Amino acid sequence: MSALAPAAAEWVKLRTVRPTWWLLFGFAAVAIGLGYLAGETIARPVDSTDTDFDPIMVPFFGLLVAQLLLISFAVVAVGGEYSHGTIRSSLAAVPRRGRFYAAKMAVVGLFTAAAALVVELATFAVAQWRLGDWAAEFDGEAIQALLGGWIHLTLLSLFGAGITAMLRSAVVTLSVLLPVLFLSSQGLGSLPAIRSWAQYLPDQVGMVVMHMTVPGDPTFGRDYGAWTGIGILVLWTAASLVGGWIVMRRRDA
Repeated sequence: MSALAPAAAEWVKLRTVRPTWWLLFGFAAVAIGLGYLAGETIARPVDSTDTDFDPIMVPFFGLLVAQLLLISFAVVAVGGEYSHGTIRSSLAAVPRRGRFYAAKMAVVGLFTAAAALVVELATFAVAQWRLGDWAAEFDGEAIQALLGGWIHLTLLSLFGAGITAMLRSAVVTLSVLLPVLFLSSQGLGSLPAIRSWAQYLPDQVGMVVMHMTVPGDPTFGRDYGAWTGIGILVLWTAASLVGGWIVMRRRDA
């Protein structure tokens, strides 16, 4: 069997499952729509002397809500085979589980990375257009935020994919991740008693690079910088993917 055959098979499976595509369309619609609304309604500075206003953060309001749909796409892409029982035939076709697992995660990762890049750039453009005279310049700072946001969206989706491989169910994974981690931690991060550890949760560590907060902010501040946060997310994602591989290797289909 060609080394690329498992990846080609995963590509065929992914592009022929309609629910996954609807999740990607939903991700795009929510992100761009909220980016438009944020750019239209967010309070502008009174005058040019107000230096607290940060136009770079505006599109990320929509992206951080829409990321739930992108994560759901990755979760469904991995968990669908378990819910439909097709995981058995997939493993029969590719007996080497390491190759099968790597191919699936690579295809899911490439899909999410491509979708995240296109939608993020579109959301940024729409939000800045609506900001008008207060739009951000497309300079090094904006590029860094976009690059960090793209990495955040891609890695967070792969994190969800790895968790799904461990739990072997898209429904169970979404039931755990969406309400407990990706929704509750937004509120947990603002509580002083638990902020010291909540700031290290996977969905929180990318906030600095996306200009959603800055180190030292009394309410939402972080104890780390922009790229340190992304490094923490890399560790979370790697742990998730390794855990998924261990479960797949040790458990029957």
